[in-house]
Amino acid sequence: MKNGVWEIVPRQSDKSIVTSKWIYKIKHDVDGRIRKYKAIFVAWVFSQEEGIDYEETFALIARYTTIISLVSLASTMG
Repeated sequence: MKNGVWEIVPRQSDKSIVTSKWIYKIKHDVDGRIRKYKAIFVAWVFSQEEGIDYEETFALIARYTTIISLVSLASTMG
């Protein structure tokens, strides 16, 4: 809220609320050092009803190494 990226709005009485939460994980190397911090936002979709709350859901997830590989491959082909 202090960054101004979202705002709280009143709930519409004819709409259901999809609950969600953040899950945080810390990945470690073999020797125990912290390798990376990961976070994922999970929505509890089982509370939705098809045709009422949603028609289609889609989330594109790409690993950074995959994007680099594709850019590298594209640059060698051109």
